[in-house]
Amino acid sequence: MNNSPESHITAETLLVPAIKSWELFLYDQGKSLHTVKAFIGDLNLFASYFAANTPIGSISHKEINQFLEWLQKERGVPCSPKSLSRRITSIKSFFRWLTQTGRLAIDPAEKVLQQSVISPLPEVLTPEEELKVIEAAQSYRDAKKDPRPYALVSLLLTTGIKKGECLNLNLNHVDLSDQKAPTLFIRYSSSGSRFKERKITLTSDWIEVYREYLAKYNPTDQLFPWSPRRLEYLLEDIGRDAGLDKHLSFDMCRWTSALNDWQSGMDRDVLRQKLGISKIQWREVGMKLRQLAGGN
Repeated sequence: MNNSPESHITAETLLVPAIKSWELFLYDQGKSLHTVKAFIGDLNLFASYFAANTPIGSISHKEINQFLEWLQKERGVPCSPKSLSRRITSIKSFFRWLTQTGRLAIDPAEKVLQQSVISPLPEVLTPEEELKVIEAAQSYRDAKKDPRPYALVSLLLTTGIKKGECLNLNLNHVDLSDQKAPTLFIRYSSSGSRFKERKITLTSDWIEVYREYLAKYNPTDQLFPWSPRRLEYLLEDIGRDAGLDKHLSFDMCRWTSALNDWQSGMDRDVLRQKLGISKIQWREVGMKLRQLAGGN
């Protein structure tokens, strides 16, 4: 006999207890803390729109659309297209679960239109601009005997790692034990982000400047022991010295790296794993890379 809380849900169950049961179900399914918090936060906001004694079986398609209208025009708090899309997804997922498990006979959210949001195409470096960036970083290395700008920007353009991943790099994340295939490890402390962990092959060119960098700065733990803003300023300085009209950033380097790999013919799933993104995230990322590459 199933004595779990969700086993007692019927169409007469009130909305808030039903949401609590769904929360338990999500955790039982192994969903990450971040995912569950986002879903339940959206559903709690949804529940706040209705009277406290509202049973789940009484909520109609029309009322769900009225809630979405309230979110956008009457609540008095800005609701971005991305937030709206996520909240619709949360509501549809909740009622789909109630229907598929036999608690409701009809899914009132089934015909609610999902409002997908695709953010604008990211800005990337052209091959000519990328060469100028590398040359500008090299000039620091030659004229000022400072390998840090080259070590930073070449790592970003080679690996496509995010700003947060770069800031979290430690010296032991660089593995030089195999001289023919040096590797960078991207690690996460959160269990919910473990799928993003990965190994990325490093180039001999970067290993050379890395050794110079270690000798110059002698970092003891963190690979780049500076504040996020200081490293952002460093990229801005490189972009300015390269004569860019664009704002050189971590994100621009990441997308440029991904586009280079896409255009080189890298297997799409290998590229997805190199970027550390899920198959769902890849749908939008892959579409954008295809557009950036001119449809190829």
